Amino acid sequence: MTTGLTGNLLHNLILFGRLLRALGLDVNPGRMVDLVRALDHVHIGHKADFYFTARSLLVHERDDLPLFDQAFELFWRKPAGQTTWLDLYNFREEEPPPLITAPLLENEAAEGDRDGSHEDEGVQKIIEVTRTYSQREILRQKDFATLTRTEMDAVRWLMAQVVWDLGMRRTRRMRPGYGRQPDLRRLMRKNLRYGGELLTWPTREPKFKPRPLVIIADISGSMEQYTRLLLHFTYGLAASLTQKVESFVFSTRLTRVTRQLHGRDLDLALSEVAGRVHDWAGGTRIGEALKTFNHEWGRRVLGHGAVVLLISDGWDRGDPDLLRAEIARLHRTCYRLIWLNPLLGSERYEPLTRGMQAALPHLDDFLPVHNLASLEDLALHLQHLTQVKRPSRRPITLKGAAFIRHR
Repeated sequence: MTTGLTGNLLHNLILFGRLLRALGLDVNPGRMVDLVRALDHVHIGHKADFYFTARSLLVHERDDLPLFDQAFELFWRKPAGQTTWLDLYNFREEEPPPLITAPLLENEAAEGDRDGSHEDEGVQKIIEVTRTYSQREILRQKDFATLTRTEMDAVRWLMAQVVWDLGMRRTRRMRPGYGRQPDLRRLMRKNLRYGGELLTWPTREPKFKPRPLVIIADISGSMEQYTRLLLHFTYGLAASLTQKVESFVFSTRLTRVTRQLHGRDLDLALSEVAGRVHDWAGGTRIGEALKTFNHEWGRRVLGHGAVVLLISDGWDRGDPDLLRAEIARLHRTCYRLIWLNPLLGSERYEPLTRGMQAALPHLDDFLPVHNLASLEDLALHLQHLTQVKRPSRRPITLKGAAFIRHR
């Protein structure tokens, strides 16, 4: 790499990259090297040229643009009465450019006066940028039950950025395409112009559609720490997927909340759900809720290869035999049954409750849903669902559940 940049300018570029990483931007050393190489072809005496070059190479998500703009203005601004490295670069002076500095904050100056440590007006404070873990990475691994209010708002925003795709299912219908099956109607119509001679052979190919999704979420008292964020998760799924998402919640009884969660305003949607559900944070009767779903809603929403997400910690106060029978019926009527348990993220958790022991043999997948990283893993898992063949139905045992937790 050949570049005419001075040492202090390279140092400031490295500090700027560290600042962007601390703000959560995906800035790696390779992109910083690309920026340094690009400055050989850009007149960096023009601030706009330098700004747009850095932005195009260091920002790869639209949502990161406001953070980059603020960081750029604060880091590369010209302090009062000082010369920046851009000025020095224009005049080609031999003296190396100074480190970027920033004026002392007013509140810090006031604190210094109260302490008796008066500083001169011309004293400047050097910006120190140290290596830190990305706040986004910390939030990805943090359990939903331990989030503060500020962290919860950030997680909601990150949750909205997850891309959901359930894959496609093959239907019995055909469409014009490059398949092997001849399209007889088009065959006759296209060859009429040739006097009935079969000169063109149009064919058909299978038609694919997105799989329906059904979410059945536990909002009982034992799930209270996770309920609100999981409702955010349900709302995000309904808003991002093209197919219809059927949503149900249960505690002691089942309630359909599909219409409430399809609103454009999230807070209004959650308030409507809270107004419709009358057993919020109550006891848990999973078997009775599944019985209501199977008898009243199963035929309406489980057609066309639906995927069912059952979200619960498995603490059940109902009849385990009823739960075993109803979840077996649900298992037979859906394409794939996935149980999401927020307690599965703990290394000490073992599914020993009566509810989980009754449900495990009838599940296709048993996955954690305790933090943002587990939701991202779930999104990848849903994208890889098979399109044609029905998944293998091997029962999940306690040993298998432990393997899934530590995978």
